[in-house]
Amino acid sequence: MKSTLSLATLAAALLPLLPLLPLLAPADAAAARTNVPSVQVGTRPFFLVDEMSEGPLKLELQVCAAQQRPLQPSNFSIGHRGAPLQFPEHTQESYTAAARMGAGVVECDVAFTKDKELVCRHAQNDLHTTTNILATPLAAKCTKPFVPATLDASGNLVTPASAECRTSDITLAEFKSLRGKMDAANTRARTVAEYLGGTANFRTDLYSGPTSGTLLTHAESIALFTKLGVQMTPELKSPVVPMPFDGFTQEAYAQKMIDEYKAAGVSPRRVWPQSFDKRDVLYWVQNEPAFGRQAVYLDDANVVADLPSAAELAEYKAQGIRIVAPPTFALLTTNPAGQIVPSQYALDAKAAGLGIITWTLERSGILADGNNGFYFQTFDSAIKREGDVFLALDVLARQIGVIGVFADWPATVTFYANCVGLK
Repeated sequence: MKSTLSLATLAAALLPLLPLLPLLAPADAAAARTNVPSVQVGTRPFFLVDEMSEGPLKLELQVCAAQQRPLQPSNFSIGHRGAPLQFPEHTQESYTAAARMGAGVVECDVAFTKDKELVCRHAQNDLHTTTNILATPLAAKCTKPFVPATLDASGNLVTPASAECRTSDITLAEFKSLRGKMDAANTRARTVAEYLGGTANFRTDLYSGPTSGTLLTHAESIALFTKLGVQMTPELKSPVVPMPFDGFTQEAYAQKMIDEYKAAGVSPRRVWPQSFDKRDVLYWVQNEPAFGRQAVYLDDANVVADLPSAAELAEYKAQGIRIVAPPTFALLTTNPAGQIVPSQYALDAKAAGLGIITWTLERSGILADGNNGFYFQTFDSAIKREGDVFLALDVLARQIGVIGVFADWPATVTFYANCVGLK
């Protein structure tokens, strides 16, 4: 609290100087940033600052914004599937956009193809909503072909349109022939073309054209991330097919993901392997300890009642797990004054000596209309304006001390991290 008040006092003192601050920036600041990618956060973080209610944090961020100093990449800012607020997730374009926004860490979710090659997809069975597969001849290989919606005479939906296409339905060569699109489906669709629509109104199809949406293998993502100068957080996705798959065991799957970093000569310090399956995390801890040191155990809780107890968190640490990654709602709650504060889970995880990463900001659309769903369920009552996302981020960073924050638009987290000095 003392630190916040001190910063607020400084911000208030500097506020009259806002128009002059751009003139005070060192002329050679950009030149000093040797070998650091140029970071461009665009206008959204500034819009969010303008949208904040008056208060110490807004003053601090206003002063930071007015300085117009070159921004640095930050490992606190993690590109969740790249930058899927506007770019098709897990594509070269989405990953590149995240790095340009200063994400110091970028995520490739790892699934496998029919020929047991590793590729970047959020789920093994999402090709029908994240790619154009249904509009190609490969649709014939899908686990479940497209079935149009049925409507009654009044146009009411009787049965929704459906399909299921898996990475394990096709070979790597076939996978590479597809194009990524925004993750969406129109459940009222009567045709494939209609089904491939349905993009949420707070997203866009502007970057989903026929020459973009470049899909990548896991190995290709490693090469791209190395070129972009970012760290890497691969998530081993839970298979929807029975394992072993054609002799490919879960352990072989977990090992193959690590082996591709070793083959590329990537230091374990630049890799943060993730899984929702504790067995995967413990496999890395026990069999690849250099990579296991930064292995992340993702929490799949849907509500507070699903969260682990203090004793369970302590047991994770005893087993060798060093980092947990719960959804944002798990870490935040509100106090009697209606302010956002750390949750009991956050306090318990810190007491257990666990590092914490959280997911996902910039994924819930318009915030000021209320009812913001899954990620905000424990503190939604404190969210009144779009800029209140910075209030949540500030508690995560300064009061809880999370290692990093996943975001669908990393620019927001990058801007905050630069303003408060998080590397």
